[in-house]
Amino acid sequence: MPLKLSLKPGEKFVLNGAVVQNGDRRGVLVLQNKASVLREKDIMQEEEATTPARRIYFPVMMMYLDEAGAQRYYDEFVRRLTEFMNVIGNPVVLTECVEISKNCMEREYYKALMRCRKLMDYEDERLGHVPSGVPNSGDLG
Repeated sequence: MPLKLSLKPGEKFVLNGAVVQNGDRRGVLVLQNKASVLREKDIMQEEEATTPARRIYFPVMMMYLDEAGAQRYYDEFVRRLTEFMNVIGNPVVLTECVEISKNCMEREYYKALMRCRKLMDYEDERLGHVPSGVPNSGDLG
């Protein structure tokens, strides 16, 4: 099934590892086959991985963008997820962590990324702030 992206003027996105930027008008891009696509708002730079949940998001994002080299990022992902799970007592959040792990084992990295955003929302709520960068995406309670 094709993926249709509606792009704002100047909006950037990553397509199979290449950074692409839309021109000066709104545009629509239709991808006819499977591709790794992340919008600018979902892209995290390594220096932005400053909290435990963001340290999980970053290697998952890298596995998604570089599926052929995913093994390079997998050990970091496992270490960070394990650290996070060892200090979390909320059963809903722990279940989400298990699902992220399953998604990664099944190479469903985009699904894992969306779940990681929920971890970041939970973490932001507990820390009492909402840092700039990847926006909120859901509620874990």
